[in-house]
Amino acid sequence: MPEVRRLAVLRANGLGDYVVAEPALAALRHAYPDAEVTLLGAGHHAALLDGRRSPVDRVVTVPLMPGIRVGPDPDASEDEVEAWCAEQRAHGYDLAVQMHGGGRNSNALLLRLGARVTVGSATPDAPRPDRWVPYWPYQHDTIRWLEVAAAAGGTPRRVEPRVEVRDEDLVASHAVVPSGDAPLLVVHPGATDARRCYPEERLGAVAQDLADRGARVVVVGGPGDAARVERVVAGMREEPETAVGTLDLPALIGLLSRASVMLGNDSGPRHLAGAVGTPTVAVFTYANLADVAPLTRVWHRVLVSWHGGCQKCGLRVLEGWCGHEESATHDVPEDEVREAARDLWDQAMVALT
Repeated sequence: MPEVRRLAVLRANGLGDYVVAEPALAALRHAYPDAEVTLLGAGHHAALLDGRRSPVDRVVTVPLMPGIRVGPDPDASEDEVEAWCAEQRAHGYDLAVQMHGGGRNSNALLLRLGARVTVGSATPDAPRPDRWVPYWPYQHDTIRWLEVAAAAGGTPRRVEPRVEVRDEDLVASHAVVPSGDAPLLVVHPGATDARRCYPEERLGAVAQDLADRGARVVVVGGPGDAARVERVVAGMREEPETAVGTLDLPALIGLLSRASVMLGNDSGPRHLAGAVGTPTVAVFTYANLADVAPLTRVWHRVLVSWHGGCQKCGLRVLEGWCGHEESATHDVPEDEVREAARDLWDQAMVALT
């Protein structure tokens, strides 16, 4: 596509969602090396990418609005959304790419940006950009967005996401978790959706098994994960180190990059761990296996709940939201997680020698 000077990509969801789309963003960057690439995203994307080499030059926060971006605050008014769209139109995008979803809401927003050419995915009932790729369920997000990037002129070059680790990330992580001689196992028991959380006492038991094999265990979480971290600790025979609410995003990235293995769920930190090159063991529901689980298995082990039903009522994750905030991966046997963790840990230890 000729004369692309300014390029916008709409991807306004979670950190993990950014990571799985990063290979597609990299394909666009390679196709248009001289263009300014703007991520129409959220504040946490700016926190991640500010001062970090990536395919993105700048981040513009998308207003809260139904079907696009949700948050604790009220949705923006239509006047506020129109003012934001006017600012984007004034910026003068040559190419705008929707990598946010099926397009029912996101393509309508994309078409308000005034770009010379628009590209995105589209369900059968969604508005159509100039170039579009069919959006159907049960496709991995990395592959989906690489197809969209290809429609925008970006030839896919890799499927593994990458996030740069800076010296300041490592310094920040050492301020919270000092250096030591033993190899690190980082355990993260949280997730945005509680249904993705494997029972924490079982994660603790698996972590203890690796501690018995020489791991230095650090259990991490945000301020809202304190109870989950406590349950992981309760599942262990020896008390591990913990970091709850003390790791900012740079420190978390630094710590994940130092780990020999990361153990957890389908979460932003698991995606970040994979993107900085750390082996991961994680439990997924059958639904998330299809769209966001690691695509490779050399350094990643994936355990799957094929039922994926609420521990309290049994409602499956694709059947609706029950509101019980209970695990939907509880049916994965602890022994299977332990076996996968042992296998990957032993492999990582061989790689260290």
